[in-house]
Amino acid sequence: MSQSLVSCCARLSAIDGLDVAFPNSSLYAATENAYWSIQEASLAPSCIAKPNSSEDVARIIATIANQDGCPFAIKSQGHAPAAGFANIDNGITIDLTALNAITTNKDASVAHIGTGASWLDVYAHLDTLNKTVAGGRNGGVGVGGLTLGGGISYFSPQAGFTCDTAINFEIVLVSGRLVNANATSRPDLFRALKGGLSNFGVVTSIDFRTLPVGEILGGRVVNSLSYRSEVFAAFAKIATAEPYDVHASITTSIIFNAVTKAWTLLSAPIYTKPQTDPEVYAELFAIPSVSNTVQLTQLHTLANETAVAQTNQLFSTGTYGPSAQLLDRIFDICNETLYDFNITGSLQWIATFEPLPTVFAAQGAHGNVLGTASAAGNGMILLLSASWSDAASSPLVHAKNEQVLHEINTAAEHFGLLRSLVYANYAGTFQTPVASYGAQSDAFLRRVARKYDPRAVFQTQLPGGFKLVD
Repeated sequence: MSQSLVSCCARLSAIDGLDVAFPNSSLYAATENAYWSIQEASLAPSCIAKPNSSEDVARIIATIANQDGCPFAIKSQGHAPAAGFANIDNGITIDLTALNAITTNKDASVAHIGTGASWLDVYAHLDTLNKTVAGGRNGGVGVGGLTLGGGISYFSPQAGFTCDTAINFEIVLVSGRLVNANATSRPDLFRALKGGLSNFGVVTSIDFRTLPVGEILGGRVVNSLSYRSEVFAAFAKIATAEPYDVHASITTSIIFNAVTKAWTLLSAPIYTKPQTDPEVYAELFAIPSVSNTVQLTQLHTLANETAVAQTNQLFSTGTYGPSAQLLDRIFDICNETLYDFNITGSLQWIATFEPLPTVFAAQGAHGNVLGTASAAGNGMILLLSASWSDAASSPLVHAKNEQVLHEINTAAEHFGLLRSLVYANYAGTFQTPVASYGAQSDAFLRRVARKYDPRAVFQTQLPGGFKLVD
């Protein structure tokens, strides 16, 4: 450890009441073991600071910001796959998971949530009140990271991106000052945080508008690959429906096991009302299925996905016009490109599609920075992901991923269906989501960053994530 990092960690250890963990301690290991991907867990911070309050975060930033030799990372639940997005080698990781309090106002119309909470924590609490927040679909994802990158929810068609439902951000600025950003106080910062990622400060809690919820319809439908054209046609019909049924939220995935050379066709149709046979899914449900677990359930049960062991992970993404023909072509590209690609150990590829209807994109189009206001009609978002066991094969897997995405984008462009949005929470490290928001949003974000972080500490001293500067 360098002398400067020894000094940084020592100064943090001197903060009264702050938990600071060092290598070979149980607290340090607990944070390292909590990351989703091996890439993140393999990084070794010099020390880990675990604040218990927003005021602790303010003291941490006041101590280390603007200090040469004190690079840092910010972790909530650590579900981003890329190395360095929520952890750091030879630096300081700030683990926010103790900032997980969830409270509501008197009528439960607003939920006040610490950014270290998981969405499963949120749903388990709010389900008892028959309320919810338009948060993440995987309960293991953290509140802070998902919201600052936009956030896609089962409730997004009726409420917009998760960030669109935020009404206040509590944030620690580079000076160590703890402030609020909302529609009347620092409205420029408030808008910048709706998709602008971790480029402005450390967000410690967020107030969200809640939605009423009871039982919802959810589960999984597996179809034989021989029915893929029918499934793709049903998906495209749902995604292009006018008007779009705002209670419908569906993902359709093609999953490839590179060891067994087997494809799986999986859909997760969700309906946010207690209706067992909604018309919007009639065509999908009429296709013969291998299995169908769709039933009425509660959100916290649906979001409680089985935990998996750490493995190597990657994401990348694209946005397209919804089209059964394009979906068929994407399957062909994946099959032709991935079938004979072999590495040591296990390897799984997943291409997941989800609608981005205009009614969803328009909800907060003028309040966030995602640039979706000018979207050319209904769209769909692709999450292309891979998980594999052999770390030595990582360069090969990353290169193959970029090849597949390039071929998909080329095909979409040929069909006239390629869209500009690169959704940050699904983006690969080689992608530039902020630039995809458009020149106007990009320039706005840079102005706000210069105003609140004039020395660009959150661009340089916080190296992880997608930055505003080259």
